[in-house]
Parts: sequence; structure tokens; C-alpha cells
Amino acid sequence: MDNTLNKPKSQQDIYYGGQAVIEGVMIRGPEHMAIAIRNPEGTITKHTEQLKGIATGRLRNLAFIRGILVLWETLSLGTRALLFSSKIAYAEEEENGETVEFPAKARWGSMLISLAMVTGIFFVAPVLISNLLELINWPHAVIVITEALLRIIMFIGYIALISLMPDIKRVFQYHGAEHMTIHAYENGKPIDIKNIRSFPKEHTRCGTSFLLVVIVLALVIFILFDLLVDEGLIIRIISRIILLPPIAALSYEILRIGARFEHTKLIKILFTPNIALQKLTTRSPEDAQIEVAIEALNLTLDITREKSLE
Repeated sequence: MDNTLNKPKSQQDIYYGGQAVIEGVMIRGPEHMAIAIRNPEGTITKHTEQLKGIATGRLRNLAFIRGILVLWETLSLGTRALLFSSKIAYAEEEENGETVEFPAKARWGSMLISLAMVTGIFFVAPVLISNLLELINWPHAVIVITEALLRIIMFIGYIALISLMPDIKRVFQYHGAEHMTIHAYENGKPIDIKNIRSFPKEHTRCGTSFLLVVIVLALVIFILFDLLVDEGLIIRIISRIILLPPIAALSYEILRIGARFEHTKLIKILFTPNIALQKLTTRSPEDAQIEVAIEALNLTLDITREKSLE
């Protein structure tokens, strides 16, 4: 199989991306996701799953709407990929040797739980904590700014804390392998370890960057909202939940612009915090981990090519 890119980057109309999972990498294509995992025997287990519904519908291509779908998809596909990888990495298989499928109820349940946790921890909790300042009659503007700072501190602190865990460090190595492999593909280089090693482990379109843009944009929008609308704690909490989808939509469009013009000086400056944060969420991978990322990407590319010929 020819692993080189068939057309230059400027002509690409498909963005490939994914995430690291336990001992592996998930890559999302236009209509499929592919997962490659290093199993306990040392070989690579591969799995593909066709995506349906809003994940591949026309709404996925509409500006601002797609950002909301990407946020939802990041939680849903990410959770499902992690569940699958844990079964392979820890050798949890059915008696017939086939891996457990994802029941529909489990999918929806994992999506709702993940979304509730993210919203509760990073958007509602800072409101409740900062609201304690009202007990000592602090100015409203100070309370609003404190909430914004708490949200950023909690987000970065959470990432820094989990990065200290040995198992998470390995996941972050696979994260680096995923980014480096995508870089090689997008730059038209052969998808092999030597070429992949020449690329950075940080990527402009990383999900970490997306979340950081959401957090920073939320900081600005929430401050403006609270300074204009001071209606108490309940309204503040409701506003965080209601405003999250449009913030995600706008954040995604900002990220796409950044990816399109990532080589310009202005974008490099603006996205410096995003790249800096990825110093925490990525680690330099081993060759064996890059091999897994290559398998995941090639599997996705093969499916995409096959679909284009149908």
C-alpha cells in the first residue's frame, strides 16, 4: 500500500483527527472511526466502526452547527473508544474471542454522563465557589472575574494533576504519536516512523486546544453577561449551561481558522497558549507507539478510499 498523500495539503478537503486511548489511538474519518491498540501479547488489535446520524449528516458541514456536534462527538466517541481500548489492553474478551460491542443504551449513557461531568466540574462548580464571595459583600465584578480565573485554574490544574499518573503518561505518549502521524500525512510525507519523528507532538487542531478556546471564550462571554445581567446565582448557573453550545460552536470555527492559517505569524502567536498546554497533554512516543498510530491512520485512509470508489 502506498502510504504517501495522494494530493497536496492545499487540496485536501478532509480533516483527519482522533485521540489517544489506553495503549492505542483512535482516528476519525468522514464516516468511520478506526482504533488500533497494542494488546497484552504485543500485537496490534484493530477495530472499525461506522458512524451514523448527526456524526456524518449534512449538519456536520454547517458552520457554527458543526462546533456543537464536535463537542458532543468528542465526548461520545472518545468515551466509546476508551471503553473499547480498556477491554483490549486489559484482555477483557468474550469467550468466543470477540470483543464486546457498544450497546446503544450504553452509548447514550456514557455521552450524557461525560457531558454532565464536564459541565458540572468546569462550568457550574466555579460559579458556586465564587458565589461564596457574596457572603463577605465583595463587588459583583470581582466575583465574576474570580469565577473566570477559577475555571482556567481548575482546567489547567486537572490536566497537570492527571499528567503525573504513570498510565496517563502512556496515554499522552500515544497522544503525541497521533499528532505526529497526522502532521506527516497532512504534509504529504510517507507515513513511516522516520518521517513521523521529524514532526512536533503538538497540533493546532488538538482537542485540548479546542477545550482551551472554549474555556477562554467562555471567560469573555460570561464576564460580559454577568456585568450586564446581574440576576443572582440561579440565572448565572443556567446561563453557563445555555451559553455552552454557542460558545463551542464559535470556538470550533476559531480553531478551523487557526488550522487553515497555522503557518502565519499571527496565528502562531495567538495559538501559543494552545501549543503550550499541549506540553502537558503530549509526550514523546516510543517507536512501538508510533506504529500503532500508523495502523489507525492507515486503516481510516483505506476505508475512506474504498468508500470513494463505491
